[in-house]
Amino acid sequence: MPIFKSQLCVAITGVAAVVLANPGPTPSAQLVAFPEAVAHAQITPPSRVQRHPTQTYKHRRDLFDSLGSGVNSVLSQLGNIPSYVASGVPNFFQDFPTGDAVQSSLGLDDEQVAALPTNVLNLSPYGNWTDQGWNVRFHGNVYKQPNIPQDRLNDLANIFLIDVDIETLPPEQQDQARNMTASIFVIQQEDQNVTVHLEPAAMAGSSGEPGGGGAVTPGGGSQDLALPYPTTEQGDFDVFLPIANTSGPNGYLMAGNATNDIQRLNVYANGTNTGNATAYLVPPTGLTIISDVDDILRVTKIYDPAEGLLNSFARPFVPWMNMPEIYANWSRSIPDFHFHYLTTTPEQVTRNYMDFIFKTYPGGSFDTRPLNFSDVSATLSIRAFLLNKIFDTFPQRKFILVADTSNSDVMRAYPQLAVDRPNQVQCIFLRNTSATDADNYFPYDTSGFENLNQQMYMFFNVPDDLRGLDIANGQCYNQSVPQNVTFGFQDEALGIHGDPPSAAGHVVIQWFASLVTAIAVTAWLFV
Repeated sequence: MPIFKSQLCVAITGVAAVVLANPGPTPSAQLVAFPEAVAHAQITPPSRVQRHPTQTYKHRRDLFDSLGSGVNSVLSQLGNIPSYVASGVPNFFQDFPTGDAVQSSLGLDDEQVAALPTNVLNLSPYGNWTDQGWNVRFHGNVYKQPNIPQDRLNDLANIFLIDVDIETLPPEQQDQARNMTASIFVIQQEDQNVTVHLEPAAMAGSSGEPGGGGAVTPGGGSQDLALPYPTTEQGDFDVFLPIANTSGPNGYLMAGNATNDIQRLNVYANGTNTGNATAYLVPPTGLTIISDVDDILRVTKIYDPAEGLLNSFARPFVPWMNMPEIYANWSRSIPDFHFHYLTTTPEQVTRNYMDFIFKTYPGGSFDTRPLNFSDVSATLSIRAFLLNKIFDTFPQRKFILVADTSNSDVMRAYPQLAVDRPNQVQCIFLRNTSATDADNYFPYDTSGFENLNQQMYMFFNVPDDLRGLDIANGQCYNQSVPQNVTFGFQDEALGIHGDPPSAAGHVVIQWFASLVTAIAVTAWLFV
């Protein structure tokens, strides 16, 4: 399986990892005083990241109750459609087996599992500045990777492919499917103690992971930290932890109130070579882009189950058109632009996503759906939960939000953020997938944008629609791009502009019939 960011090394000592169980001892790292201007900074008790969405996020209503009689009558033929289908997150990206279920399905005993090496998925963290110094959000997962015979991997991979047998794919796609499947069938390790090593990260180019986002190499910051909480039952760790401003050959970390630069630190999970990441120390003010990945940065076709599965499990990840060029230009032209990538893809398949991002787009911090969010209601609110977390962490920063119309959680959360946090949301950019892909039979709801200022959002069709916009100064609307927003349900591929006509129903049912097939196939995981 590919290891992302090979220029960094990460380790896990013994069984090192961290997260959200009962509070443990305070980290042993000692604070080295900042230079005189900021010598007041002190280490504060670590802040545990809460993994449960707040009660303000209500369980979303079924999309199909509000689509109108045209589509609703047709969908009734399929019986009860679960609400998570309406979220725009197909079921084949959810409900992966974990822990004991994987061990049992592979026929492994405890001794065999104990003999396996421990791996760490270390997600690239962001750090924020407070009056007590830098705090870094360390998060990821600790797991063991069973050695699964190729014929068994083929059988498991076929579970995720619709009307395709892995042996009919080209050799490179067979390898990709086996690698992705192996990443799903891992055994998460609970109650593990994670330790990490930090050191300054070298600079390189201006686009792609080497040099991402205009960040700089700090003068110091090397240290070792023991994360204060053991991993959860699902192997997750997630904690905000103060770091010490240790000196190095070139000085100290720069205080967040004394610089506009984003500083990069290598993060190694001690004891494994799979837990490497880069931490981004982000000053209190400036511009942050929060970008979705599927169908905005890479071609996924998440709205077409058969194609979506092939693009996710077998085919190499490829950029969507010239989107890398747009992001690279933003990285070059906007000083100290913080890139943050957010996907609700489960942790097990995140490494492939990060490997693609860090080879193709400016480097930045990363968020994904942790295994702790395993129930449907939490899955539906995870994007809003993660968005609010980073907004709360950087209350003085401005945010650019980029995604596509195929996720109804985006269509709801993004305009709501603009209403709730008008001083933080600078621009909202949404790719209109149904305008450019005739296979997108997923109506999207634009009603949340009705009372927003058109100058702060844009539905775009191709990456070049974003070219030339001065987003740093709030220019978010390219007037040459027709919007055609109905402030209701719409889908260009179906001709829906407002209440969907019944004539579109037969096309919608074809899409959902395919999705129901995917759901049924995925159920094999639990047999």
